[in-house]
Amino acid sequence: MKGFKSLSIWLGVNQQSINIWILIFCIFPLFSGCIALISQTKPDTVVTTIFTEPVAEGQNVSAADFKLLGRISIQTGNERSSGSFRWQHLAISDEILLLTPLGQAVAEITKNHDGVRLITSKLDTFYATNVENLTEEIFGWRLPLDGLQYWIQGTHSPVTASEKDLDNKDRVVAIRQDGWQIHYSSYTLAQLNQISLPRVLDLIYENLRIRLVVDDWKAE
Repeated sequence: MKGFKSLSIWLGVNQQSINIWILIFCIFPLFSGCIALISQTKPDTVVTTIFTEPVAEGQNVSAADFKLLGRISIQTGNERSSGSFRWQHLAISDEILLLTPLGQAVAEITKNHDGVRLITSKLDTFYATNVENLTEEIFGWRLPLDGLQYWIQGTHSPVTASEKDLDNKDRVVAIRQDGWQIHYSSYTLAQLNQISLPRVLDLIYENLRIRLVVDDWKAE
């Protein structure tokens, strides 16, 4: 994909700048204006809680394909950081490009049947079996990709048990799964023949809080 190939081009001419851009990504302050949305709808009060059990062969069930552009902010204790991201999810692979607030590439994360690969802007390459452990090792915070491919679309993963809170429009207000709490604070406006999708969600795990704001949804 063109959006993800651009990382390789950027990497080739900026090998000396990894420390600068990771520093920017790690210390850039969060501004409340960064999450302002023009068109959004807020979930209503919780009216129903649903308990789900793992589905047989759930490991082989992938979330629906999508492409999206968005912003990410991370808070761990008193440390805060922010940036943007591009994510393409397919049944057989995931490609995520993390960028600084200034638009410079920080890392590219690729997941497929062979495992997970993370390439930094210094061309350092790391491998692992899952994204969550690898991002915690490299960045100091974990990105729960296995569950997030479902949560970002407003549903739970079929692999493990979960709890879901729904509002009076049957939209998901919160999900509790795999030790994570996912809270949805706004959705896109529903279009003709299209469902309303999450725009702003907060992921909480112990002292880690991740906020995702989706600016451009391309569900497939």
